[in-house]
Amino acid sequence: MSATEPHDDSSNGGDPLRYATDFHAPVLSHDVQARLVTDPAGRYVDATLGGGGHARALLDALGPEGRVFGIDRDPEALAIARDRLADAESAGRFRAVHGTFSTLHDVLGAEEFIPIDGLLLDLGVSSHQIDAPERGFSFRDEGPLDMRMDPHRGLTAQQVVNTWGERDLRDVLREYGEESRAGHLAHAIVEARPLRTTRDLAEVVEEHVPPPDTVGTLTRVFQALRIVVNAELDELEDALEQATEVVRTGGRIAVISYHSLEDRRAKRYLRYGNFEGEPRRDLYGNLVAPWTETPRGPIEASEAEVEANPRARSARLRVATRRDDEEMEAPVPPLS
Repeated sequence: MSATEPHDDSSNGGDPLRYATDFHAPVLSHDVQARLVTDPAGRYVDATLGGGGHARALLDALGPEGRVFGIDRDPEALAIARDRLADAESAGRFRAVHGTFSTLHDVLGAEEFIPIDGLLLDLGVSSHQIDAPERGFSFRDEGPLDMRMDPHRGLTAQQVVNTWGERDLRDVLREYGEESRAGHLAHAIVEARPLRTTRDLAEVVEEHVPPPDTVGTLTRVFQALRIVVNAELDELEDALEQATEVVRTGGRIAVISYHSLEDRRAKRYLRYGNFEGEPRRDLYGNLVAPWTETPRGPIEASEAEVEANPRARSARLRVATRRDDEEMEAPVPPLS
């Protein structure tokens, strides 16, 4: 648990899997409930709707006037969430659309759902996406080298490993997988072409990386390919910048990340208002940024939640409050 913020399971009845389904088990759902909702009659957006677990938790935390709007680029997830939340949709408390959080401003603008009181970004891959071999996200089962969160559009992992140059593959593995063997593995992948399935790719890695490092390397290689296929980091940066435009003053954002590349970007933007991590200060030395971390630092899953859902182990939740734009304007020095 983060040293900055103790975790308490009592607010969701002590059950960390209260909002879990076969499709996905949302992590830190009661923390999101407790920290994101500032107005029970407000408007909230789950921009990574998944199976609807977090959206259900938000609806439970809101009063009858509260509204939740969901966005997801996976049509299967969208259909499951709509079915799960059909009661709230029929009551006019929930609506969901197909889209990406990188187009957040346009999607919410078209629905006349700006400003909002809170925004949730639960990054990464859903339990169902990982466990479904036909989606190609996991090295544990054989399936097509796909890895697209929207399976109907865009680049596939098979195209990347079979058509990209060795240098580009090396850069992908190094930058998005933080893999120390990036050059060696990129060369091995090129030599092993064509690769058609997740098992084909896993066997290349297993041949060149002995235990006990095999599983960790496979995890990093598959992560790197997934990130580039779905442009995940670019999407995240776009969403964070647009969050500043759609969340009202005093409203909040909650970001759940699962690896350092995501968490670093969320931390820097919510702390400094940029992705370089460079503080900008006014003439009096005060930090000028659109958000204030609430609390400062990440919130982690409890031991009980990790035991119930091992995928929660790597989760980091960051919450921030939208500052007044006038507070961010550097004061004009007096005339001499």
